[in-house]
Amino acid sequence: MDTFTCTTRPEQATVPLARPEPPRGRPRAHLALALAALAVLAAALPADGLHWRGAVVLAVFTGAVGAWVFTKVDDTWVALVAVSLLAASGAVEADEVFATLGADLVWLLIAAFVLAAGLTRSGLVERFTAALLNRARTPRQLAHLTTLALVGSSLAVPSTSGRAALALPVFTSLAKAVDPRLAKALSLLFPTVVLLSAVSTLIGAGAHLIADQLLADATGSGIGFLHWLLLGLPLAVLSCHLAAELTLLLFTRRRDRKTRLSLDLPTPPKAWTAPEKQAAATTAAVLALWCTEPLHGAPPALVGLLGALVITVPPHGEHRVSPGAALKTVPWSLLLFTAATAALGDALVTTGAAQWLADHALAPLEHASPEHFLIAVVLVGTAAHLAVQSRSARSSVLVPVVIPLALAAGVNPALAVFASTAAAGFCHTLTSSAKPVALFADVEGVPTYSARDLLRLSAALAPLHVAVVSAFALLVWPATGLPTSL
Repeated sequence: MDTFTCTTRPEQATVPLARPEPPRGRPRAHLALALAALAVLAAALPADGLHWRGAVVLAVFTGAVGAWVFTKVDDTWVALVAVSLLAASGAVEADEVFATLGADLVWLLIAAFVLAAGLTRSGLVERFTAALLNRARTPRQLAHLTTLALVGSSLAVPSTSGRAALALPVFTSLAKAVDPRLAKALSLLFPTVVLLSAVSTLIGAGAHLIADQLLADATGSGIGFLHWLLLGLPLAVLSCHLAAELTLLLFTRRRDRKTRLSLDLPTPPKAWTAPEKQAAATTAAVLALWCTEPLHGAPPALVGLLGALVITVPPHGEHRVSPGAALKTVPWSLLLFTAATAALGDALVTTGAAQWLADHALAPLEHASPEHFLIAVVLVGTAAHLAVQSRSARSSVLVPVVIPLALAAGVNPALAVFASTAAAGFCHTLTSSAKPVALFADVEGVPTYSARDLLRLSAALAPLHVAVVSAFALLVWPATGLPTSL
């Protein structure tokens, strides 16, 4: 029987993100984007109730979205150019742009990545992975236990790219030990669950922090870590296990699913090591403090920072991560992108551009019933990945428009924002739709999926995703503290 060892190191916990590059798109595409932005500016300037600052923000926003959709220019570069133009034009104050770099959401992400690095280096990830997957006796059990492990990882490891990189060695070892058909199904299952499980927690994706920040800026209060967990975790568990079952049905045969498995993953010694105990205690304490913020009042970013300091305390060694090594796992390009898109989204709200766009471009939705409005939001959020590939960019595009529309339609903006953000977690149609999908598309030495396989899964999973998120938005979340109406 084949055996394998699952090993990960902090340096593998995130997918290296490319350094922002200058534009590489065609000049005609750039000219078209510039003309489109100028056209929006010309149309918006004479508009009643829209200040010139709002018109400039709207024009820059149009250009940024066009660059994200139609060119291959680096997303971070586009976002930084957009906020630089806003500051240079005077549409927003330069201090407001730079302030986002020191915002709580940026520090929270940094702390979460450092915590994840310490957790990984301690060996605790390998211990739980082996203990869980060794229980699998059939392909169906393997798929659902893998799903359970990946959903659990979303509670401690920020960013979908980080979880995908962390799971890649596990998938590679499993794929070499099972039938090629099951290996292909697992190659689809891993990124699918990584993406769908992100909704379980506020730190599951940078897009969540952006959405929560924009909601707080517009309405005075965000959703918060504990409430997000209560709303998102049940959705993540249900949607991920449904996706696991769907993947098995589409890509394996009945006799494949009845095959007996005997995985023999080497397990660590029964006695926990000191680094494992420290990592487990620190992570548990941080999660508990995040969930009880209303009781003690400590901001999540401060709690995360204290946890990061504890998990990197000397002495350092093979199973203890140093501060320098932990900080190397932080995707700084992602943080810059998150800060820039948050500033862009905030500018849309504060200058009135988002309200103007909602009033003029999407006015018919204002007269829809709350139920129809929420379903429309879910549909748009699910389809948005076909136009805007970055999850954070989708939030910065959708959330500023969803909030005023929800207020006009009499829908709770927090519910609309959460539904939109949850729906936008679907990004499985193309290899380029998300970094985890691209990461698992080409793994050396093991069978993975083709573009046709991805389309086949997406065609079946997208309607299921819309139905599940809509059901939660209409039935479940209103019953768990997020009412449909204000």
